[in-house]
Amino acid sequence: MAAASSYAVEADERRARGEETLEKITGPTGKKVIDSLKDISPELGNWIIDFAYGDVFSDTQVSLCTRELATISGLTALGNAQPQLKVHIEGALNVGCGPAEIVAIISQMAVYSGFPSALNGISAAREVFEKRDIKMPATALEKNHS
Repeated sequence: MAAASSYAVEADERRARGEETLEKITGPTGKKVIDSLKDISPELGNWIIDFAYGDVFSDTQVSLCTRELATISGLTALGNAQPQLKVHIEGALNVGCGPAEIVAIISQMAVYSGFPSALNGISAAREVFEKRDIKMPATALEKNHS
């Protein structure tokens, strides 16, 4: 009986950790995604909270900024995950990553996944930056061209 009870406590802690990390990264957007799954695939929402955010993103061995940049690179390389890419670009900004870092990571993906996926990634970043009224600093633009 004690094992079952400790599992329930661990599951509750994992869920709480996942919800907290999801909120920290995505703000209200993540909860909206989870809520949109309740009527068709609530288990997918549970996996996102418990595994992706409760286990992976909440692990403190790597900063949230680094995790978001890694996620952005993976989603950019996929080339077909624009909605998720935008959420994670927003998330990267929310946890302290700079716009120049985000653009550099997306641009680097041209080497590994091709120019089309990098161009799609840059387009997603532009949309997020425009929505948040973020302008690329001139020094970042000049550095990329010198």
